[in-house]
Amino acid sequence: MSATLPPFHLAFPVTSLGKAREFYGKLLGCPEGRSADDWVDFNFYGHQIVAHLSPEAGHRGTTRVDSQNVPVRHFGAVLPMADWQALAEKLKGAGVQFVIEPYIRFKGEVGEQATMFLLDPCGNALEFKAFADIGRLFAK
Repeated sequence: MSATLPPFHLAFPVTSLGKAREFYGKLLGCPEGRSADDWVDFNFYGHQIVAHLSPEAGHRGTTRVDSQNVPVRHFGAVLPMADWQALAEKLKGAGVQFVIEPYIRFKGEVGEQATMFLLDPCGNALEFKAFADIGRLFAK
């Protein structure tokens, strides 16, 4: 596997394109790309995500990871640690409700990582994580 991976594409449902634009575009700072009456795409940290208008959105269940109830269906980004810390502070300052508050998961273990979970306004779960050493991303 190469160190530089190609961008991924992710499509997901939202109940409101306006709320998606406010959350992904304004709060997270993801530039908007193409759009139509029922979808809009965003540059999500170099990757294409597409919010499709749908009457149903949001995650449906959780599983236990490091003593936390993690939303089973979620997506997000692995950020440099400084960017993760800045995003955590920005989200806290904006009054975002976290599903799982920013913390260090698997402390002292090979998979130690900073993580936080939150919901977008349509109930889709997102995780942002960071590693002190990004080379440990896939370490066992």
